[in-house]
Amino acid sequence: MKLGLVTYMIGAEWDLDTLIKKCEELKYEGVELRTTHKHGVEVSLSKKEREEVKKKFENSSVKLVGLGSVFEYHSPDKEELKRNIEGTKEYIILAKDVGAEGVKVRPNAFPEGIPKEKTIEQIGISLREVAAFGADYGIKIRLEVHGPGTSHPPYIKQMVDIADHPNLYVCWNSNMTDIDETGSIENNFNLLKDKIEICHINELCNEYPWLTLFKLLIEMNFDGFCLAEILSNPEPERFLKYYRSLFNAYVELAKLKK
Repeated sequence: MKLGLVTYMIGAEWDLDTLIKKCEELKYEGVELRTTHKHGVEVSLSKKEREEVKKKFENSSVKLVGLGSVFEYHSPDKEELKRNIEGTKEYIILAKDVGAEGVKVRPNAFPEGIPKEKTIEQIGISLREVAAFGADYGIKIRLEVHGPGTSHPPYIKQMVDIADHPNLYVCWNSNMTDIDETGSIENNFNLLKDKIEICHINELCNEYPWLTLFKLLIEMNFDGFCLAEILSNPEPERFLKYYRSLFNAYVELAKLKK
């Protein structure tokens, strides 16, 4: 498995050239570009600007793993839902143009007064539409295990099953709510493992069962990216060196536990 970076917080203030340079220097092999941040990879880019972004990654050792959108499909407002679906499609075209592998989307809430089953079905049907659109462009759709309530892995499994599309994948998000009543993440992980394509990892010093996660990934022969989604730091380069060392140590220890 490979270590990369999500520009959600750390890296959010680096422009694209700085971001690529830092990732190369710090040996982070890939990056997921979060929308609205300083790197400026947005749908507003011209065709020429999109080509320039693509070339910058092609001329580097850093892989553009994906684009991190905030599109979500839980709203009972039909116009809001339509805006999110159409926005996702625009983002898919952007991903194709800049050479990204995929687009991350998310569930984010269960609206009050709406049965959960209805919301789950709506999200699943919406995911099917954007996954099919993404397939036409060779862009993977990655559903983040995200949101209050909606991040419960059995609900994510329902959404994926309803969508029923081979171009829909899961982004494991390393939430504390992954831990079930037995104190393990294993059952919830196994619900989704056939669809897990990337992982977001966060504070490797917290109580999340990181060793178990990496062991489970190794057992499924996971060769994708674990993307660090971590808080900014006054000394980001120094912090990211330590983070990479801890990640490598966990992975090596997990191999021994396999």
